[in-house]
Amino acid sequence: MLDAKYVRTHPEEVAKCLLKKHYTLDVGALNALEEQRKSLQVRTEQLQAERKSGSKAFGKARSQGDDIAELKAKMDTLNGELKASEQMLSDCQQALNDLLLGIPNLPDASVPEGAGEDDNQQVRTWGTPKTMGFDVKDHVDLGERYGLDFETGAKLSGSRFALLRGPIARLHRALAQFMLDTQVGEHGYEEVNTPYLVHDHVLQGTGQLPKFGDDLFVTDCEEAAQPLYLIPTAEVTLTNVVREQIVCASELPIKLTAHSPCFRREAGSYGRDTRGMIRQHQFEKVEMVQIVHPEHSFEALEAMTGHAEAILQKLELPYRVMALCGGDLGFGAAKTYDIEAWLPGQQKYREISSISNCLDFQARRMKARFRNPQTGKPELVHTLNGSGLAVGRTLVAVLENCQDEQGRIHVPEALKPYMGGMTVIG
Repeated sequence: MLDAKYVRTHPEEVAKCLLKKHYTLDVGALNALEEQRKSLQVRTEQLQAERKSGSKAFGKARSQGDDIAELKAKMDTLNGELKASEQMLSDCQQALNDLLLGIPNLPDASVPEGAGEDDNQQVRTWGTPKTMGFDVKDHVDLGERYGLDFETGAKLSGSRFALLRGPIARLHRALAQFMLDTQVGEHGYEEVNTPYLVHDHVLQGTGQLPKFGDDLFVTDCEEAAQPLYLIPTAEVTLTNVVREQIVCASELPIKLTAHSPCFRREAGSYGRDTRGMIRQHQFEKVEMVQIVHPEHSFEALEAMTGHAEAILQKLELPYRVMALCGGDLGFGAAKTYDIEAWLPGQQKYREISSISNCLDFQARRMKARFRNPQTGKPELVHTLNGSGLAVGRTLVAVLENCQDEQGRIHVPEALKPYMGGMTVIG
């Protein structure tokens, strides 16, 4: 959430910045609500002042034994007007707050211009895609013989679900374990095991609600006091660890990682990536989150991107890093790097990780702060999140890049300690 005062006082400037994200701010509606709020606030404060002075006069008249019938009638009328004015002010403030909750984060000045993914800018590449002297298979054809079962997944749960068994299930688990061990042991993250069901205000804190409600799975349980949502990413739970807290500056940065399932309805993606594991309703990720001092968030963004890249380098998988343009930037992000792994089966690079700096956008929604030791006052932290990596998509990259002419999968050297002595699948 943007600073409400700044948005109200500089709506034209905010609207201009948001054009880079191809978002049109309704300045007229914003200004109208703000004028209404000001008018109602003035009216409410006037009525409160009248009630205060009227209460004094009423008390004095009653103590002197005067006739208070007329005063009482006036006070009753005044109280009714005040109650109505307070309710209108509350409704207006709620409408203004709802409008503010729907405004995306402002893009950083370094974000390139562009309307969509075709305008993203390549920052660097690593590795060279192999030249394979045989007909390359995609992960669906490769995985079927080793336990990648979409037919049973669909029978159990419908489309966009997969069942993994045997060596494919083992390889998937090995990847998640390897990612966690790397992020914890080499990059200094604290491992966290988080809930998979959360309250709506938790999702509002990281920006999934109210804008992306259609993409979430929600429970409907009569025994629950309120609905619980399945997490779309562990970013939600890890970032909300500091919700409504004032942490010590000496505690920063807070670096957290978690391996979790992720649940997404993929609303609006029908017809896209229907084959295979690229876009599923249920998948797993090793998520990274950092809570940092505002002065260090862009430094942390570069470091986190490196932490995600390290996994692909250890697996010897070619990839490229892309700086997202304004039109492809996420709702809460001020700047994002996508890491795209090379998939021989598709002959293209596909996103395998997205690392974003959200500045104080999420922190303001969560009321997450640190105490500045110089001023003694609380200030908003900055939050960052990124995949380190998406496990299913990394499995796809391993299958396709490590295949041979016979359709066997050669286990990457980094994964061999996790595979119980297995060096080749097939």
